[in-house]
Amino acid sequence: MSYEEWFEQHAQKHLKIVEKLVAKGFTQEQIIDYFTYENMAKEEIDFCPLYKEGKKCHNMQELNCYLCGCPNFRFDDNGLGIYNGMKILSRCDIHNGSTIGYGGAVHQDCSKCTVPHHKAYINKNFNLDWKKMMKGCKIPS
Repeated sequence: MSYEEWFEQHAQKHLKIVEKLVAKGFTQEQIIDYFTYENMAKEEIDFCPLYKEGKKCHNMQELNCYLCGCPNFRFDDNGLGIYNGMKILSRCDIHNGSTIGYGGAVHQDCSKCTVPHHKAYINKNFNLDWKKMMKGCKIPS
């Protein structure tokens, strides 16, 4: 699956959950709390494939999934440049984490970065519309 496909599919999943919570009258704080890993793995098992395996994407005690995908992540399925003869498909705008070569391309490895999964960061960047929070992610070709 391309980054673009994942981005669009994830935006729809996120929107569906947020619309349900807004219809129930949830406040911003309640919405963010709903997206805790423990609750999401129980209530929204199809939101993330790792939920079914009982795994977290990041090794942290209080993982919040509201900003699954990160506002600092940048991608272009057509490439952001070349490194060692491989097309760079993604990078981090705050230069956190590392990169990995996979499938003949260079990808950002966010596995050791927890920045977008803390409640304080989510509150600072909060919007009901996930795509608005993530507007800088897609780099136009």
